[in-house]
Amino acid sequence: MDRRQAAGACSAQETNKGTETMPIQPITRRGLSQVLLGGAGALALPRLARAQSRKGVLVIGLDISDTVTLDPARQNNYSPPLTLEAVYDTLVTMAPGKYETLQPQLATQWARTPDGKGWRFTLRDGVKFSSGNAVSAEDWKFTFDRILALKDQTAQYISNVAGTAVPGPGQFDLILKEPNEPVLTIIAAPGFSVLEKAAVEAHGGLARAGADTEDKASAWLNGVSAGTGAYMMTAWARNQQIQLVANPHSWRGTPHFQRIVIRHIPDSAAQLLAVQRGDVDVAFNLIPEQIATLRGDAKVRVEGLTSLDFVYMALTQNPELNKALAVKEARQAIGYAIDYDGIVTNMLGGQATRPASFLPIGVRGSTEAVAKELGFRQDLDRAKMLLQKAGLAEGFEYEVSYGNAAIAGISYQTLAQKIQSDLARVGIKVKLAPMDQVNLRTQYIGGKSTSVITFWNPPAVENKLWAAATVERVAKRVGWTPSPDLVKLVNQAASEQDADKQAKLWIDYQRAMVDQAHYILLFQPTYQVAVSNGIKAFPLTAAGWMADLNGATPA
Repeated sequence: MDRRQAAGACSAQETNKGTETMPIQPITRRGLSQVLLGGAGALALPRLARAQSRKGVLVIGLDISDTVTLDPARQNNYSPPLTLEAVYDTLVTMAPGKYETLQPQLATQWARTPDGKGWRFTLRDGVKFSSGNAVSAEDWKFTFDRILALKDQTAQYISNVAGTAVPGPGQFDLILKEPNEPVLTIIAAPGFSVLEKAAVEAHGGLARAGADTEDKASAWLNGVSAGTGAYMMTAWARNQQIQLVANPHSWRGTPHFQRIVIRHIPDSAAQLLAVQRGDVDVAFNLIPEQIATLRGDAKVRVEGLTSLDFVYMALTQNPELNKALAVKEARQAIGYAIDYDGIVTNMLGGQATRPASFLPIGVRGSTEAVAKELGFRQDLDRAKMLLQKAGLAEGFEYEVSYGNAAIAGISYQTLAQKIQSDLARVGIKVKLAPMDQVNLRTQYIGGKSTSVITFWNPPAVENKLWAAATVERVAKRVGWTPSPDLVKLVNQAASEQDADKQAKLWIDYQRAMVDQAHYILLFQPTYQVAVSNGIKAFPLTAAGWMADLNGATPA
């Protein structure tokens, strides 16, 4: 059966139909091994027999509760890029650990357009979609035109793109509004992967004005992929699993695995059990204590990577939501009341650092030294002084929302309870409001959240993507109108061509952001991932998609 004809939109109760689809069962600790192997008798099988029963299959245990769409043009959450990078391809990419050097993917060359106002890409010959149809420059034009027409978050990343063009066979142009502003690093993100124009249009995809309300292709793209990646998606059931199969038309050649299954396992203890038993090959969400139990395991190794992700707490300035938080000194008091060392050392086992503001440590202008100089640190006396200055000497109360999920092996619930305890020491009462990830995002984006604890991960490694968000769309979420001077500073820093001058401008930006205290940076994790020794290579990346599944190989 053709996978496109067989697929449709998915829900938490119903699995998309498609090639190689397996039955879905709820996951519990007791039944974990049965679910992962597809039958009750699996519990009686020895580990070797279980491994042999899925030879050629890579099974990943991961909390994917934040996956709400797998349409690249609409994706804006944490875990989906792992899947998208495996089933789609971009013009350029970044190799793991090499985030300042772009690598060719479906573009073999790129250079300024003759008028200097954009970039011209020479496209790789002989590339086919998973349908078997050839990729053309028109597919690239449709892809970018659709992104811009949808006006979703992905479009905001390339707001500097004025238009697209096909100057000749095998060539594609991106025309820019401001030629000196960055775009190449941004389009390395999976959201800018090429889609098959004919197939997407056949399922309601549009690349014209009105697409933001009339495009219907996302429901179809949530069930199957329409790309050129090493793998192709055949099914997704929200909060259950994502299934990938080898793409027979991959330009890379035969993929290393016949199938990849990404299992939703939100509980870290269940992930630990699964990787120890050999029921999953990779476990992403283990806490430090669980990682420690694997140090002597001959069958499982621990791989680490300093991420460019971070967890932060957003604070509104909207007096209709909370009058106290509308006062800058009250927000600053929160920043000085939190025990950051306790979070990093005790809760994360030291496997994290903390940037000053919305630029992770490791990118230009953000270092450990800058964070130490500019960032918040626990100072209870200073927090109390700021409360007095705000006219809130007796403290105040506010509500913090967060998802029923975990990141870097720590649940948002546990983190929120720690912050609640810390702030109580200066008289600030915190009401905890856990909720479903979808509802959390809807409320936060709509500017209806008093405070949110959430993550930020880069769609690509580009300072402007972090900084511009804080003074544009995320500023709206917290009811803040940044000063024209601050917005100008961000744009100036992004366009500056001298590296040293640019670093200084980014430091000035961080100083201003700490002063405003709308985004309290909690930690930037060092990821520790458990990998079965049955997997030879599992390349982790901080570029925004967690791991390069194309480069994963069996032992």
